[in-house]
Amino acid sequence: MTSPAARLSWTVAPEPFDSPVAAALWRAYYTEVSDRWYLLHEGHRTDPDELEREVAATTGSDLAPPGGQLLVARYGGEPAGSAGVRLLDATTAELKRVFLLPGARGKGGAALLVRAAEDAARELGATRLILDTRSDLVEARALYARLGYTETERHNDEPYAEHWFSKELSPDAAQALGR
Repeated sequence: MTSPAARLSWTVAPEPFDSPVAAALWRAYYTEVSDRWYLLHEGHRTDPDELEREVAATTGSDLAPPGGQLLVARYGGEPAGSAGVRLLDATTAELKRVFLLPGARGKGGAALLVRAAEDAARELGATRLILDTRSDLVEARALYARLGYTETERHNDEPYAEHWFSKELSPDAAQALGR
């Protein structure tokens, strides 16, 4: 018999970028961040046609091996969030699509997911992880600061990016032990 605590535990594992789970999480992520932007700046939610165009246009194929990795967090066995990494060069990876469904927030999954993404970036050979985010995503900015990311100068020309972060990735324990 499975204990209630075990049923409500977190797992994080690689997921194909084009799986139904990944597609559902991408749709939820994009809907939330787009709606937040439009509500803040224009007083309305995202136009449904625009939402469909953007979801279809951004496949996530850059988060596939060998140059990337998409991770899915599950809480109690159910998909609850995602994070991806993609190599930009031999030593730099970018953190993308960090997202938890609203019902999964406040349960420790975000930090677990970002740490798993850091591990995935190390496995890809990265020694530094960068990301961008917006001013209105205050929860994300607080998470990154808490996890040791430092705000830096602009490193891309993303139209909605307002804050840029970087973190040097220390070797994982296995590498430190020479394994």
